[in-house]
Amino acid sequence: MTEHRLIAIEIDEETLAASGPDAEHERRVAIFDLIESNSFEIEGVARGPYGLRLSLQERRLVFDIRSEDGAPVHVFILSMTPFRGIIRDYFMICESYYDAIRHSTPHQIEAIDMARRGLHNEGSDLLAGRLTGKVRVNFDTSRRLFTLICALHTGQTRANVR
Repeated sequence: MTEHRLIAIEIDEETLAASGPDAEHERRVAIFDLIESNSFEIEGVARGPYGLRLSLQERRLVFDIRSEDGAPVHVFILSMTPFRGIIRDYFMICESYYDAIRHSTPHQIEAIDMARRGLHNEGSDLLAGRLTGKVRVNFDTSRRLFTLICALHTGQTRANVR
């Protein structure tokens, strides 16, 4: 197994508290999927694996990366501003998708799902680009990280995402 991977993810409950059991479940699933399979290489750092603690500081996502024994490796702050529109649109299309499952034809559901996956890929590409120079991730890891970022927003008021 590669050294360049995440083995633990912790969410700061004081700044990124889940808004209820559904939001907490979404976070746990996203974290499990990310830990299960990822490629996470800190630029210029030859060691790993890593633990990641996520917190929010003035509407920015703080990545506090630690070594396996908890020693600090790198901290960087990611502005959420470039993600606001994509996350808002992603939530809207997810709502449409869940509604379509109950009321639409399979063809309509498939079209909405394609649009949902397209937005997810767009968010993943944006995230990978924003991580350039800090962390190298493959496409699947970028998708899983974007899923986690969205899960961190699940259940929060839409005003927080805008």
